[in-house]
Amino acid sequence: MSAGAEIPNLVRGRDIGADRILDADVAIVGSGPGGSIAAYRLAAAGARVVVLEEGGYHTRPEFRMQEEWSYPTLYQDHANRATDDLSITVLQGRSVGGGTTVNWTTSLRTPPTTLDFWKRARRVEGVTAEALAPHWDEVERRLNVHTPEEGEINENNRALLDGAKRLGYGFELLPRNVSDCVLTGMCGLGCPVDAKQAMHLTYLPDAAAHGAVIFANCRVRRLTRRGRRVTEAAADVLDESRDRPAGPTLTVRARTFILSAGAINTPRLLQRSGLPDPYRIVGRRTWLHPTLASAAHFDRKIEPYFGAPQTVGSHHFAIRPGRIGFFLETPPAQPMLAGLAHAGFGPEHRRAMKELPNTAVLIALLIDGFLDEEHGGTVGERGGGRLSFRYDRGPALAEAMREAMKTMARIHLAAGAREVVTFHEPPLRLRTERDVARIDEASVAPNRCGVFTAHQMGGAPMGEDPGIAVVDSRLKHHFFDNLYVMDGSVFPTSLGVNPQISILGLSSLAASALAKAG
Repeated sequence: MSAGAEIPNLVRGRDIGADRILDADVAIVGSGPGGSIAAYRLAAAGARVVVLEEGGYHTRPEFRMQEEWSYPTLYQDHANRATDDLSITVLQGRSVGGGTTVNWTTSLRTPPTTLDFWKRARRVEGVTAEALAPHWDEVERRLNVHTPEEGEINENNRALLDGAKRLGYGFELLPRNVSDCVLTGMCGLGCPVDAKQAMHLTYLPDAAAHGAVIFANCRVRRLTRRGRRVTEAAADVLDESRDRPAGPTLTVRARTFILSAGAINTPRLLQRSGLPDPYRIVGRRTWLHPTLASAAHFDRKIEPYFGAPQTVGSHHFAIRPGRIGFFLETPPAQPMLAGLAHAGFGPEHRRAMKELPNTAVLIALLIDGFLDEEHGGTVGERGGGRLSFRYDRGPALAEAMREAMKTMARIHLAAGAREVVTFHEPPLRLRTERDVARIDEASVAPNRCGVFTAHQMGGAPMGEDPGIAVVDSRLKHHFFDNLYVMDGSVFPTSLGVNPQISILGLSSLAASALAKAG
């Protein structure tokens, strides 16, 4: 698809003036990585495919590197999604292309240790590195996934690389899905030059070229069933300016339904539709890679808001037997995101923002879901149809939070930081290894230490045992013959890597098998 061109066969909500009923072979709810690649695989096989996306269709001319526009427009709940107690900020994409429009381009395959655990502990069969390899190969070619050059490492990432080297920690250059990237660092706001190979530039146009029709601004309200089959999906057409139903509805009748609305929204739709859930699995065991941040002030310019984010990472602490592991990356830090994330008020906060040009930021992503004592998140609804989302914290998570923060502080101090500032309330200021020990005494209780997530997984897990899984290993619902889930909600645990390539590979595997079966 040429830069700036629109997806053919795409219909915006504003173009739907009256109720419509459509017939299709396959109806897909959601246009993120899972829905997009499923749409392409099935349309290319000759199926009549309809994709229903709640978010709007936005393209390069609108991506003007303005946080005040991007966060309310391109993120769920206008970037205000959070757990019920407001202690975890949930960043989740919402537009044609889903999270791929706003992710930070990191493109890693599912670790073999994660796949082995799913097989051993969650009865997942046939989802192996060997089975996924040809799908990953094709996806990586289509998205131009490649390892960055040395010159693409900005000062923010350089601090991680230098600190890890000096401490003897392992690190790696992180593959990215970009073409002709000009290193604006604005990946999270929608790529202003179409360098990021998001779904609205790749698999959705590919699907449309084979006849798939994509509807934007259509929120699926409910699935209707008859016996062991889903018969139709009913959607409200949204007025994008108000983000409210505009009046018309869209109903899609299909032979096969695929839910690709992402962890949190897919379980919500299953619950809202009243589909059988005899073991009360749907919406439970939702995993987040709970993410902690650490800021460090240097005497030199860092400018963490410019340059490619996440070119350097470390999985040195990913596997900690009997404890929750974590991995390290470097986020972009544009002013609004940094301002919202920083702890403190008044003079403390103003001081932090004045230091932003000299600030390096690290994040530690906790690899949740592998210990018996973990319960993860629970998705539900509260009054007025509003999302309820709770996340269980236990001693293992608290231990991992403290270890991750201490590790980040040590890396930044080793890289030459004059001080490290934690995201506690109030923040700790650390200048020596002796100071780092203070993290053990600081509270990590909800709302006493900032926690974020941009990786939502689980809630409709896969596996052969219907007592612990919503879908089987081919991603078909255990109690419905024509209902599939193809998104991050099928992961039985978190991944230990950024989820984009895992979702694409697994959905490609499942959709290809579905296409072959006819």
